[in-house]
Amino acid sequence: MSETQLGKIKSAAFGWGGYQDAMIGLSLVLEGQAWGVGDFKGAWGIDRSDYAKWTERDREERLGQACMFVRDLLRKAKKQTVDQLAGVPIEATFDGNKLVSWRVLEEVL
Repeated sequence: MSETQLGKIKSAAFGWGGYQDAMIGLSLVLEGQAWGVGDFKGAWGIDRSDYAKWTERDREERLGQACMFVRDLLRKAKKQTVDQLAGVPIEATFDGNKLVSWRVLEEVL
């Protein structure tokens, strides 16, 4: 059963992060009353080995998607840079303790 909570972006940064800090992309900390969660949009930043299950094309697609996500997020939040996203109001949807989705509350900006 999903539940929607109001909150805000606590912090946003573009750089190393994600799984074991071995990925490059957008790291976000979202928070509300009595909850906090992280979200990451990006791809592997490490050198690809011959044993990897992903290709350079896969990485390029994921990084492109992450950049388009940043573009759309900045537009919706009416901000120019990632560091300005702190404090932007959001609506987060959870399934139990799992973050399912979230969005900027454009209607209050």
